[in-house]
Amino acid sequence: MEHDTTIPTDPIDPLAAVNRLEFERTPTIPTADEILDVSFRRAAKKRKEKHNKDRANEEFVRAVTAAVHDRLVDILQRFPDIDSLPPFYQHMVEILYGIDRMKKALGAVGWAAWHVREKGYTIASTMRRAESIANERRKAVARIASIVHQIDPELRFLNDARNVLRKLPHVSDEFTIVVAGYPNVGKSSFIRAISSAAPEVAGYPFTTKGVIIGHRETPCGRVQLVDTPGILDRPAEERNPIERQALAALMDIAHVCLFLIDPSEHCGYSIDAQQRLLDEVRTLVQVPILVAYTKADIARLDEGLTMSTATGEGVEAVMDALLVHCTPPVQCGISSDSMQ
Repeated sequence: MEHDTTIPTDPIDPLAAVNRLEFERTPTIPTADEILDVSFRRAAKKRKEKHNKDRANEEFVRAVTAAVHDRLVDILQRFPDIDSLPPFYQHMVEILYGIDRMKKALGAVGWAAWHVREKGYTIASTMRRAESIANERRKAVARIASIVHQIDPELRFLNDARNVLRKLPHVSDEFTIVVAGYPNVGKSSFIRAISSAAPEVAGYPFTTKGVIIGHRETPCGRVQLVDTPGILDRPAEERNPIERQALAALMDIAHVCLFLIDPSEHCGYSIDAQQRLLDEVRTLVQVPILVAYTKADIARLDEGLTMSTATGEGVEAVMDALLVHCTPPVQCGISSDSMQ
């Protein structure tokens, strides 16, 4: 498909989209056939209202043009403006789909909306002077259908993205604790023990497949806890999308980071490897990092904070240590002003 993927600003401004922090209310994106089917049915009703056959054909073309154009513009206006999203959500879009790819798809929809209106109304305005108005009607329908079918892959892409992005966790504007570390060191167990979240907990790596949010009421107000996927100690270009989500959460929303180390090495990684990852995390974030040693019921070190989510030992002490960094009132997080 050869076309300019820049969204036209005249006569429509599709990027003046509703600025939402999430994709929850973004409606299903229809396919090309669905858009055309609904538009043709609506236009057919308009056509029946005209007694003059020539006027009926002209009205049909205008009605189809308006219906298709308006549906395409509606898709753009109801899709969140990527550039206005807070950094956390922009990172999620980039990780999962690519911001440039998303903008290209939206640009294609804008291109189609503009050309549908231009072609449809141009043909409608000349129909009365044509030798065969019926032939002009068929030509207009074919042109409009061709334009819309050209962007069918983009419509399907946007709907697939919408189905995934609408399930992103709601990250609110409050004090945030990000829990990080290697897979299977006890992150999910800690979050479940001290917050409202109920992440899946199991004895195998990568149990957590996305960013999970929990909350807890504390003396300094409600705090937000983020359970990240396990981050592997390997070069950034080798990390998978799950690991990159964890890093995005660390960089964008953390006010304090809790890094968990499993001294028993039951997680499958040596203490040295876990320490190397901790050193890397320290280069990525500019917030306080609290280190705690987990699985104290199996093995313990004679240093630092230790805890066992299996027995409850030390869990509240770790939470208390984290709350030292929370001074009320806390109004930070992912607001656009704080991310400037």
